[in-house]
Amino acid sequence: MMRLQDIFAAVFFFFSMMIWGQKQQQNQYIFFLHNKFLEDHSFEEKHPEYGVAEYESILYKLRNQNAIVISEKRKAGTDPSVYAVKVKKQIDSLLQKGIPAGNITVVGTSQGGYIAQYVSFYEKNPHLKFVIIGASFKDDSLEKDTNFKLYGRILSITEKSDEGHVPLSKEQRLIRSDIKDFKEIELNTGLHHGFLFKALNDWITPVKDWVSRK
Repeated sequence: MMRLQDIFAAVFFFFSMMIWGQKQQQNQYIFFLHNKFLEDHSFEEKHPEYGVAEYESILYKLRNQNAIVISEKRKAGTDPSVYAVKVKKQIDSLLQKGIPAGNITVVGTSQGGYIAQYVSFYEKNPHLKFVIIGASFKDDSLEKDTNFKLYGRILSITEKSDEGHVPLSKEQRLIRSDIKDFKEIELNTGLHHGFLFKALNDWITPVKDWVSRK
């Protein structure tokens, strides 16, 4: 026969696990995928035109009380389509643990934005959120694949002075997709492609708004 204190301990443990599970489901999970430059260079090295990629500052700004940021420095020569499979497996693991798809956002800048688009294509989940930053250009590699489509809830951020960029809404891969929740922002920082090297609130604030979007 259980003692009274054992009953209280069991009840306390049960409710603690319930609260922990609820907290886990309330967390927002952000996968941040950096640009191509950081694959080939150290954090301290400067791009000849855009300067240092402010990776740590970007991660710091993306984090908050309820946001868990998942990111790593990729190896040189990473294949975007292959790396996207790794991200997909991480997302699938969260989904299997009961994390709602709406609490998961993949954020990618430049090359990272192309990886994010591959993740979108692989997952085919309408509830996952994606932010694609500086990753839509005229006749880019994804436009050459006529079977490529995007899925999920998508925010696209481009920069007016970024030479050769095309609004994602004009790309065939989006036009042929059936996206229900899409928003597009064009910045005008004058920083060309270097805008995404910087931890600018101009793009980080819209990203955080998209992450918390219900």
